[in-house]
Order: sequence, then structure tokens, then C-alpha cells
Amino acid sequence: MSFISRLTKTTTTLRSTRNIINNKRLYVTQPLPTRQVFTWKSTALLGITAVGLAFYFKQEKERLRLLHEQKEREKIKSFGRPNIGMPFKLFNVNEDKITSSEDLKGRYYMVYFGFTHCPDICPEELDKMAEVTDQVKNEFGQNVFVPVFITCDPLRDTAQVVKDYVTDFHPDLVGFTGDKDELKQVARSFRVYSYTPPNVKPEDDYLVDHSIFLYLMDPQGKFIDCYSRDTTSEEVFKSVKSYINEYIKEGGQLSTQQ
Repeated sequence: MSFISRLTKTTTTLRSTRNIINNKRLYVTQPLPTRQVFTWKSTALLGITAVGLAFYFKQEKERLRLLHEQKEREKIKSFGRPNIGMPFKLFNVNEDKITSSEDLKGRYYMVYFGFTHCPDICPEELDKMAEVTDQVKNEFGQNVFVPVFITCDPLRDTAQVVKDYVTDFHPDLVGFTGDKDELKQVARSFRVYSYTPPNVKPEDDYLVDHSIFLYLMDPQGKFIDCYSRDTTSEEVFKSVKSYINEYIKEGGQLSTQQ
């Protein structure tokens, strides 16, 4: 092969190599466009779906809670009047002495079981009961309705603690405390569930799990109705008002003596 032929072949090879390199560079520096997976529309749709699911689960949780409270209320009422709320004797913090539920006869009274260290639920229910008390007083006069608070935390709720506590809600609110066994017996008679953590001390910061109901008792001291947490003060008042009006219509006499 002549020198000219070899030179021509070498030149051709170099050109081919350069073309290959240029093609590879084009492939590397200019990749094929990728498909966009998420768009603003899909992102917005996912956001709306997430909000919808959160709202649904919240509503479903609230529905189940209300259904549970309704079943508990029906369960309590199904026991019948004679089996709810036995007569009791406990320490009346307002009078600084042991008094009896017999002293409440002649008036309607409403009982709530709770504890003074309760952060939110007990204050809400006692505020509700205070509103009902004022509404009944405006409608029927003084001392025909008595709000009652009974503690289910005797370890911390001494007479002085309960006394200071009830005065924060309403001047008519009567507070009761007592020893553990006495309070447990009264709570059981109202079908009240309560649970205190074991091995706690008065100085410990603990919560007492308990039923959340307002129990309405008639002038004979018999149970007639109960109201769960979701019942508003206006709804409770309307119910109490109907019972009182029915009682008066049937010839019942209400005591106005405190």
C-alpha cells in the first residue's frame, strides 16, 4: 500500500471516530425529555382529597362518640327510676357537716360526678349546670332546683378543696365529699364509672376517668332523666322545664325553702 493510500485510510478512520464521539456527546448533553408525573392539577386534587378524608374521619369519630353516649344514656334510663340514685349521706362542704339527700326532697336537683383537678370536661359540665340553674330560677323562682357536685377523687378533694371549687361555678352549687368507700357506693348507685390510677398520692398529678352525665332527680329523690356531654344547656333546660310543668300540672308542690 502506498503512502498516499495509508494517509487517506487514516484520515477516514479519524473522521469516523470523531463522528462517534460527537454523537455520544450529543446523547449525553441532550437527554430525552422526561414525562412530568405531578402537575399542579394533580397536586390540588390530592390536597382536596386529603382534606375531605380528614373531615370524613373527624365526622365519623364524632358520630361514633355521640352514638356511644346515646347508648349509655338509654342504658342508664333502662334501669328504671327505683334503681338509679340511692339515698346518700355525705359531707356537705357548704354546710360543713354530713347531710342527707333526703334534705333535697321537695325540689328538683341535678347531680354531677367529677373531680376538682379535671382540666376541661368537668368545668364545662358545671358551667352548663350553672346556666340551667339560672334559667330554672328565672322561670320558676328561687330554690326549686339544686345543682349538686359529688367528687370521685376523695384522695385530693378534701372538704376545703371542694368548697373552694364549687363557689367558682354557682352560689347554689352544693358540693359533697366523703371517704373512698362511701363515694364509691353512691357512684355505683348512679351507675357511674370512675377509675383512679393505682398507687397515686395526693400530691401526684393524675386524671380520674369517669362517666360524664348530669342526673336529674325529682322532688321525691327519684331519678327521671340524664344528659350527656353533647346536650346543650338550652336542651337540658327545656327538658327540666317540661318535667317541672308536668309535675305542677299533676298537682305537685315544690318547696321554695332552702
